[in-house]
Amino acid sequence: MTSGAEASREGWSRRRFIGALGGAAAVVAVPAPASAPADPESAPPTGSTTAPAPSAHRTGKAAGPHPLYLGTYTSVDGGGKGIGLATYDAATGRITGTGTITGVPDPSFLALHPDGRTLYAVDEQTAGAVTAVRLADRKVLGARSTGGAGPCHLSVHPSGRWLLSANYTSGSVAVHPIDSSGALGERTALAKHSAPQPGPGQDGPHAHQFVTSPDGGHVLAVDLGTDTVYTYRLDTTKGTLTEVSQAHTRAGAGPRSLTFHTGGRYAYLANEVDDTIAVCTYDPATGALSIGAPQPSGSTGSTTNYPAQILVTSNGAYAYLANRGDNTLARYAVEADGARLRLLGTVPVSGDFPRQIAFSPDGTLLFTANQKSSTVSVFHVDATSGELRLTGTPFASPVAVCALPL
Repeated sequence: MTSGAEASREGWSRRRFIGALGGAAAVVAVPAPASAPADPESAPPTGSTTAPAPSAHRTGKAAGPHPLYLGTYTSVDGGGKGIGLATYDAATGRITGTGTITGVPDPSFLALHPDGRTLYAVDEQTAGAVTAVRLADRKVLGARSTGGAGPCHLSVHPSGRWLLSANYTSGSVAVHPIDSSGALGERTALAKHSAPQPGPGQDGPHAHQFVTSPDGGHVLAVDLGTDTVYTYRLDTTKGTLTEVSQAHTRAGAGPRSLTFHTGGRYAYLANEVDDTIAVCTYDPATGALSIGAPQPSGSTGSTTNYPAQILVTSNGAYAYLANRGDNTLARYAVEADGARLRLLGTVPVSGDFPRQIAFSPDGTLLFTANQKSSTVSVFHVDATSGELRLTGTPFASPVAVCALPL
């Protein structure tokens, strides 16, 4: 599963090995807008090539364009030049490109501060870093080292005071303080996943995700290389980490992404390597996660499939799994208050290799970032049945690996 061009960077092979190289021939540059939308809340951009920014945070179906930020790789052929800028129409799902925030290398994953004022991006490079961008004027506020290589995921603690990031290549997770301006301080914690031993076919630990539990009491790191989900307690005064629990998948499952049900007692784990998902039970008191039996991803045919990410609707009734390779979105009914998933079917993503998926803030649209086809597809979400309907022709975006609609 390793590309020849990246054999010397074995840890990155599963991150970029198919999409970033295989998708280069399909790349189409982000189109410049015919007339960029202006917004009175925004100042002229700093360090970007774009029109003034729309409001940083919106909910519902307010009139006017809604902001959309796009992650890419800048260090591959046909990749982007930074963080892609676009807007989308909440009623039709139509995307319009508006430019690029430059000065951020390999921003393959993006996250928003809870106050909506600051955007954070990983710099997925050998000397890994995380970057903060002020959205009012799109000024890059600076980058901080993650203490590892190949950071691939980040999230903001609900308090808004801490940024959590996962170093894929190094198999470690980091914590950075966030000041009142949204800028990042020096790293306060770095936890290396040294045990258990790597799973079959793995060369070491590969942290793939770092998120906060719904109760806010614990932070959980998903490690594909060690087939483990690590639970830590975050000291919200000092920003330090203390490991409190480990949950292990079956050997070789390759866990990638964990998503909690709205009730907070169950979570769903996408296993990249063995092409499964699993329902997990979470204990808020101890932080312990118990991983259930593997279930089908919904993929069919002879194409090798790599589950990427799971989303759960805000009412907790449906879940969606992005299948890379099969190039579908699997739809599940969530039953027994979150304890059970029932596969209902799949729909094509109308693209190749859906790396990441995201809901619009009101939950009526679902975006898929299709890495190999360099496109972003948008689906209407039926609130009653959970069915998905493609809104139109997918939007061209260089090596699209993350879509963040606001």
